[in-house]
Amino acid sequence: MAKQIALFNHKGGVSKTTSAFNLGWMLAKKGKKVILVDCDPQCNLTGMVLGFKKSDEFDAIYKGKGIRNIRDGLAPAFESRPTAIEPVICLTIKGQSNMLLLPGHIGLAEYEVTLGIAQELSGSLVTLQNLPGSLSHLFNITAEKYNADIMLVDMSPSLGPINQNLLMTSDYFIVPMAPDYFSVMATDSLASVLPKWASWSKQAKIQPLLQKATYPFPDKNPKFLGIIVQKYRLREGKTPSAAFQKWIDEIEEGVRTRLVPVLRQNGMLLPDQIYKAAGVQPAKPLIQMSDFNSLIALSQKHKAPVFDLTDKQLEQTGVVLEITKKSMRQFHEIFSAGADRIIAIIDNA
Repeated sequence: MAKQIALFNHKGGVSKTTSAFNLGWMLAKKGKKVILVDCDPQCNLTGMVLGFKKSDEFDAIYKGKGIRNIRDGLAPAFESRPTAIEPVICLTIKGQSNMLLLPGHIGLAEYEVTLGIAQELSGSLVTLQNLPGSLSHLFNITAEKYNADIMLVDMSPSLGPINQNLLMTSDYFIVPMAPDYFSVMATDSLASVLPKWASWSKQAKIQPLLQKATYPFPDKNPKFLGIIVQKYRLREGKTPSAAFQKWIDEIEEGVRTRLVPVLRQNGMLLPDQIYKAAGVQPAKPLIQMSDFNSLIALSQKHKAPVFDLTDKQLEQTGVVLEITKKSMRQFHEIFSAGADRIIAIIDNA
């Protein structure tokens, strides 16, 4: 069965979407069959992967034959249709045959309130019993259809019921961060919120109605893979500037002293030996990289990762081209090492 990895932080602007795309590509490059799942109603991942900029471009894929996006995939459960949930028809990604996209839909936000009610009252209302397990079921049957190894879930920056469900029905999760005051605050907030979500999930897993549902709530206990720190400037092209390093240090301190202990108490950490064997320290960044600068615009333009752009796509010559290619090689090494750590964990956990 495919492993579901959620990328989650309720603070926005931490490069969740670009991290999902580039990390997914690297995992696919290393032989894993990856499905990118766009669960943010803003659909930034879908737009980035497909190069869409206008709403009518989304409309064209939504109106194709069959189930083409996450909202339509969930509709049988959320709209009480007399049909079963079916796998979503995922889209192929040019240049990476091992990676697919399960497109997002702005209408997913319409299900937020209903799911919230279901998750609060699912122990007493039969009519809502199919909702909490429906997302997990949709992902599982879609992954099975494509023989996927990993479902990489890009989540919205919120603490709503959909994100609560997505995280607590994942196998693993990663928390992207930016080196700033708000990510430090977000660390404290997550240390408060995640135990509540874990408590809810623990109860949901033993609710008779949810276990007897057409789409039973899964027996999952997500494990923390680590943090990704991105979006900072380098000093002399090598290390973060003092201002950015200050925030990185504070984030690591918050993860080590507040988040990790809470995760351990709630069974959301793997055994120490698994992290150690993969070369991972939970309180240290799983992946740490500087700002992509001009590479991000070219990546989006050509729908390719920042580390695999061709000389032609870079649209540069001479010294500038060589400097850019050096940055690309550094990003390739960083994402490659991060992907290796993730694979080592999920293959041995």
